Amino acid sequence: MSITSPQRPSGPSVRVRLALSYAGFLIVAGIALFVVGLLALRFVPVVPIYTATGAGAPTRGDLTEVFVRYAWWTLGGLIAFGLIGGWLLAGRMLRPLHRITDTVRRVRDGELDHRIALAGRRDELTELADAFDAMLDRVQHTLDEERRFAANASHELRTPHAIIRTMVEVARADQAGRDVDEVLRRVAATNDRSIAITESLLALARAGRGGSLERAPIDLAAITAAVVSTLAAQAETSAISIHTSLAPAVTLGHRTLIEQLVTNLLTNAIAHNTAGGRVVVTTAALAGSVELSVTNTGAVLPPELVETLTEPFVRAAGRTRAESGAGGVGLGLAIVASTVRAHGGTLELSGRAEGGLHVRVHLPAAAGVSGSLAP
Repeated sequence: MSITSPQRPSGPSVRVRLALSYAGFLIVAGIALFVVGLLALRFVPVVPIYTATGAGAPTRGDLTEVFVRYAWWTLGGLIAFGLIGGWLLAGRMLRPLHRITDTVRRVRDGELDHRIALAGRRDELTELADAFDAMLDRVQHTLDEERRFAANASHELRTPHAIIRTMVEVARADQAGRDVDEVLRRVAATNDRSIAITESLLALARAGRGGSLERAPIDLAAITAAVVSTLAAQAETSAISIHTSLAPAVTLGHRTLIEQLVTNLLTNAIAHNTAGGRVVVTTAALAGSVELSVTNTGAVLPPELVETLTEPFVRAAGRTRAESGAGGVGLGLAIVASTVRAHGGTLELSGRAEGGLHVRVHLPAAAGVSGSLAP
């Protein structure tokens, strides 16, 4: 579907209309002064008044004739001054608008990296330019993320499909059907992985639409306690102990996404750990914000690797999987980062010197809400 601009009939430019408006205002002001002058001349006597020396003062008719003659010249000068001055003044005032229009056209033609960058003090035009530049920054950031995300997702989803196709071809070549059960098991496992990738993609897309989130006061401690209880069996299977210190921490957020955030962090801490390791989870209310901290043991992570862990489909190759075999799809921390960004919070990742990862999430505190809430 193509989008075309509406066909509008041509009309006078804004500069012409402003110039005519300035000139019209001066004409109205000149006519008003002309009328006031005529009204003031009514107080001048009609007949001449002679002084003691015999000289006569000008009459109303004499003053009116002179006043009208010069008033017409003055009115003509005001018209010329209004048109010329209004044209120049309007051009100066509209110059930033031409720059904005030029930028809009260039962006429409695909130059998303172009910005208005209007200089000067704050006024209506600079506010418009700054708002448009901010909108372009967000649009470009979103498009860049979508392009990179689409490329990574296409590559990631292509792999399990190619594996399934290969296994089906192998099964077809096996006339005796000796490996059918094993092929079906592997196909099911690969299909489950594709479903996990798709669900993660949908969660990441929902987290990216932060502007439309329905938010309500939620207690981060209560949600974290529920998630810890849910993942206790998985941690026990991997011989990993979970230690919690959960103080009430009320934030304003989307419950489903916050639950997904906590689940991803704890699942990541369990999956990328060592046998017999530990996970420490704390929540706290700070000045104007709430904090969720997740620390896990594991392999030593280089700082340059930690910086890339929130990128989609990035995995720490040197980190140990849990013995349960629950492999991730490389989207857990990417979803966490998008969710934190959508809620206006901050995410901090740091590798521990003794091995493992320390993750700190700061979210804005719910104004006017204190204490704990029901989960």
